[in-house]
Amino acid sequence: MTTTSISPAISQVPFVDLARHNLAIADELRAAFDRVLEDGGFVLGDEVDAFEAEFAEYCGVRHCVGVGSGTAALTLALLAAGVQSGDEVIVPAHTYIASALGVLHAGAIPRFCDVDDKTGLIDLRSAAEVLSTRTVAVIPVHLYGQVCDMEAVELFARRHGLLVVEDAAQAHGAKWENARAGSLGHVGAFSFYPSKNLGALGDGGAICTDDDAIAERSRRLRNLGQRRKGEHVEAGFNERLDGVQAAMLRIKLRGLDSGNAARRERADHYREALPDGCRPLGEDPRSECVYHLFPVRVADRDELAARLERMGVRTGVHYWPAVHRQPPFAAHGPRDRNGHGPTYLGTAVRWSEEELSLPMFAELTPAEVTRVTEAIEEALEEARR
Repeated sequence: MTTTSISPAISQVPFVDLARHNLAIADELRAAFDRVLEDGGFVLGDEVDAFEAEFAEYCGVRHCVGVGSGTAALTLALLAAGVQSGDEVIVPAHTYIASALGVLHAGAIPRFCDVDDKTGLIDLRSAAEVLSTRTVAVIPVHLYGQVCDMEAVELFARRHGLLVVEDAAQAHGAKWENARAGSLGHVGAFSFYPSKNLGALGDGGAICTDDDAIAERSRRLRNLGQRRKGEHVEAGFNERLDGVQAAMLRIKLRGLDSGNAARRERADHYREALPDGCRPLGEDPRSECVYHLFPVRVADRDELAARLERMGVRTGVHYWPAVHRQPPFAAHGPRDRNGHGPTYLGTAVRWSEEELSLPMFAELTPAEVTRVTEAIEEALEEARR
């Protein structure tokens, strides 16, 4: 690609701009807040009930259970599905740490597997190598907004008698063929952290399932093990979604599909304009990606990030180091089905060392995308000199 001069009209490109998104719907958000203020349903309550019904319908499931965070959603989903202390759960080694922390918090043991080189999603051949007689579940993480190959995951799970717990924290609205993330396993977990495609104005999460028993137990577990007022039948948690966040999410859910479509347009623009030396995310045509992030893989990732920062382009790194190398998992390092280890999980490690996330949010303008790609071209050319 030939060198172009960097567009002078745009001097700064943020990695994400929550104010740009929230201020556009500020009047609706304020009205929703006022509604909760008048109603007084600050923890659970009518707004949570309404959001749960709306999000369940959107995802195509019978049940949605609002909880305090995405990590809580994973933890409670595992427990509600019957995962017990000492059980093993397969987790890809290239993911946000919460995917594995949820396993630990549920009392189980994460067993890390490698990921696909093109997509960064779970590699089921590697997952098969860490199976043991104690393995009870697998967590396909729909990383970056792209749904895993759920036909293959379902076949793998049936063959080995495993629960499928979707980590859909980055995949609100994403589809595998015609079904949405969160409806494709036994149970799915979402995060509503503010920067997510569907983000609250604080923290929050949700558990989605068609399983009546999982839903019922999730509702107890989030509410201190309470079956009805004053009757606490198990040692639950205080992980309830609050009414203010539910009201905000109800407003934002209306614009989720249009926001996802805008992200896909920006992703197409990036793909057309990125210079040689940037390897974009591989796409599976069966999965409609919603681009929570737009990752590229580059040599000398940290050097490129520093050069872009000096040019006013903000970027992110997801996720370094690879999860199995994080201190909380030192005792649960990779091992094969015979108990031998540690294994290297080389593709996950390479992703962690090469991945750079470019600016990506629904309100990002085409001119800003052009600014980013021009800056990358100049930065790479400088590095070659």
